[in-house]
Amino acid sequence: MVLTIVTAALSGACNAGLIAMVNTTLHRSQNLTAALVAGFAALGLGKVLTNFAAQLLLARYAQEAIASLRQELSRKILSVPLRKLEEIGAPRLMVALTEDVLHIAQALLSVPGFAINLSILFGGALYLGWLSWKVLAAMFVLMLVGAVAYRGLIASGFHQLHSARETEDRLFNHFRALTEGIKELKLHRDRRSAFLVQNIQSASEQYRKHNVAAETRFITAHGWAHFVFFLLIGLILFLLPQLENLKTEALTGYVITVLYLMGPLGGLLASFSIFGRAKVALAKVEDLCTSISAHSTDECSLTGPEKEIFFEELELEGVTHSYNHERDDSSFVLGPIDLTFRRGELVFLAGGNGSGKSTLAKIITGLYLPESGVIRLNGRAITNENRDGYRQVFSAVFSDFYLFDSFLGLTGPNLDAQAREYLVQLHLNHKVGVNNGVLSTTALSQGQRKRLALLTAYLEDRPFYVFDEWASDQDPQFKEVFYTQVLPELKARGKTVLVITHDEKYFHLADRLLKLDYGKLVTTERRQSWFKAPVLRG
Repeated sequence: MVLTIVTAALSGACNAGLIAMVNTTLHRSQNLTAALVAGFAALGLGKVLTNFAAQLLLARYAQEAIASLRQELSRKILSVPLRKLEEIGAPRLMVALTEDVLHIAQALLSVPGFAINLSILFGGALYLGWLSWKVLAAMFVLMLVGAVAYRGLIASGFHQLHSARETEDRLFNHFRALTEGIKELKLHRDRRSAFLVQNIQSASEQYRKHNVAAETRFITAHGWAHFVFFLLIGLILFLLPQLENLKTEALTGYVITVLYLMGPLGGLLASFSIFGRAKVALAKVEDLCTSISAHSTDECSLTGPEKEIFFEELELEGVTHSYNHERDDSSFVLGPIDLTFRRGELVFLAGGNGSGKSTLAKIITGLYLPESGVIRLNGRAITNENRDGYRQVFSAVFSDFYLFDSFLGLTGPNLDAQAREYLVQLHLNHKVGVNNGVLSTTALSQGQRKRLALLTAYLEDRPFYVFDEWASDQDPQFKEVFYTQVLPELKARGKTVLVITHDEKYFHLADRLLKLDYGKLVTTERRQSWFKAPVLRG
């Protein structure tokens, strides 16, 4: 950045030198000399080359900085507990990674132009001072008065930009609702109309008004600066000759120089709008980073030693987790939970909606942090330092799963062959192919997408599997396959499996049935204790 600014300043100095040389040449009565022509050529070439160098340097720097910023934000997001990310919200994260970073990039790319224009203005001021320091001092006083009013308008514009940025978060949230709730909006005309008017239209109008208000203030400030410049030219033309006996060369030099400097001044003032947006965006990014860093309790390394994951026993002792509802000043508390899982167990977890089943699954897999109590893996307590390693024990398909279109992070010489074999078992081989770990399509029904998610879990080959309402979207035939073939096969391979389910028809297949009732574990029954064989009647 320093090198870019220095190079841009040299470009501006060459430009200012050209002004002085042009004015001097216009008033020369003698013939042009070779030195004068060479000087003009050198300044012109120097201006072009230094400007090119400044733009090229900053273009590379800006792109590297933006890529680094996005990567750093992504790393920070990965190191934050899931619960905190859910509180921050996806729209806020997306705006920071897209719009905010874009505004910062635009500001960075504007730095060379800003430095060049500032350098031209500074060089022009020096030339004007060389012509007459008294006139320069008077100009400085006039410009200072104009700058005070200009600063007030710019500050007001920055305030409007900040309000626009706050509205943009809400607007992105509505856009997310538009894409994810498109089916519901199409099916209900009144809901669609209310959504467009009350959400999209309202937020868009507020965003537009704040941006227009900001730009109006910037344009007004821009116009005010030009007014001060024209006032200055008028004073030089009509008042200055009455107060001081100036040579024609000096008077012409003042007028030409001031007129020439209006272009760089316009460019300089236009930069303030760009820098204003970048300032607001950077403040939001910094605020997000501060919020994220304060909760970055996970050690989420990108690389680690490849070693076999050993699992024998998982124990939850006095584990609790709570949700606070600010609107009705109430809270939901899960636990305290005392629970043990052992290698090779098939465990079903049942309970009503909102009883805490998915929350418990996220605590077990290490995605949610327990507020109290302790989790032990093979007798070792799980802490912030080893929680990421602990998560590597699990393969999970949650009810709100995300399906990647390739087997990211999975390697092996027979990966495609294994995937094709599982595709046959999952009855997907006629719809989905795999080549070099990439799936041919993921545009399938929800039930079929869940089968692909199950395929990924198969290939991960972890010791502990978690399925959150996995069978709820399956047809009866494949639901039967899941409970009577898939789960027993995993158990036979020594895997521990936790299945969140409402399918009472298959409860007898589990080694153990757990039941949650509004956050409390009410039973931990063994199959033999609650399953009764049918009585034959003659």
